[in-house]
Order: sequence, then C-alpha cells, then structure tokens
Amino acid sequence: MLATVTFLLMMFAAGGGGFYDKYFNIPGFELWRFLNLAIFVTILYKVLKKPLSEAFKAKREEIRADLIRAEEEKKAAEARLALASEKEAATAAEKASILEKAQAEAEFEAKRVADAAEAEAKRLTQQAEAEVTRLATQSRAELRRFSAEESIRLATEKLKTQIDPATNARLVKASINEIGGLN
Repeated sequence: MLATVTFLLMMFAAGGGGFYDKYFNIPGFELWRFLNLAIFVTILYKVLKKPLSEAFKAKREEIRADLIRAEEEKKAAEARLALASEKEAATAAEKASILEKAQAEAEFEAKRVADAAEAEAKRLTQQAEAEVTRLATQSRAELRRFSAEESIRLATEKLKTQIDPATNARLVKASINEIGGLN
C-alpha cells in the first residue's frame, strides 16, 4: 500500500502536473514522508491496541487489588489498636482493683490490730489503769502507723511482682509489634 501511494505520487509529479509543483513541491516538504508516517502510525495503533489495553487493564486490576488489600490491612491494624486500648484499660482497672483490695486489707488489719490492742488494754487495766491508758494510746498509734506502712509495702511488693518494668516493656513492645511496628 505504501509503495502504491509512493508510486502514484511519483507518477503525478513526473506527469508534469502543475498541481504538485504548485502546492507540494516545496523544498523540504515531501508528502510521501507524511503518508508513510500516517500509515506507520495506523499500523502501529492496530498492532499494539489490544496488548496495551490488556496491559492497562491488568495494571488497573492490580492497583485495585492493592488498594483493597491496603484497606483490609488498615482495618486489621485499627482492630489491633482497639484491642490494645482495651487491654490497657483492663490493666488500669486491674490496678485500681488491686489498690482497693490493698486498702481494704489495710483497714481490716488496722481493725484487727485495734481489737487486739483493746483486749490487751483490758487485761492491763487490772494491773495499772494509768499505765494502760498511756501504753494503749502509744501502741495504737504505733500499730496503725506500722499497719499502714506494712500494708502499703506489701501492696507495693505485690504490684512489683505482678507488673515489673520488664513485663510492662514486653507488653508494650508486643502490642506495638501486633499493630505493625513503628513506621
């Protein structure tokens, strides 16, 4: 086809037609080159249309799948974050519960010690009432202070054995790793 068009143009030009000389015989302007280019582009378009459209469709589907996967990963990370927040809240609630128990135990111990001191005071009342009054007051104050300090110390030790810095750090790192690490 290209050869036919070129042949016709050459025949037209050789025939002495004034049309070619008048409109197309401009130095540097050769019509057959433009025709060859148009034919080449048309053939290239027809040949590459189907493979390129298939490649573009495949790439579009791949991008769509990546977006869907990224959305699913985002939802999973949000779920893990919510779970970590719930665990943190549960730990805070457990801490408050332990502190309340320790306080209740301290009050119970203080009451028990006070009862024991009262019994001791009654027994000593028979020996010397003045001495008993002084000793009872002194021992109650010391026992309450000791009981409070001991209860606080025991509660602190109990907390330290249950939640030490290493365990706390391990829990935090595990939670961070569950949600995908630090980015």
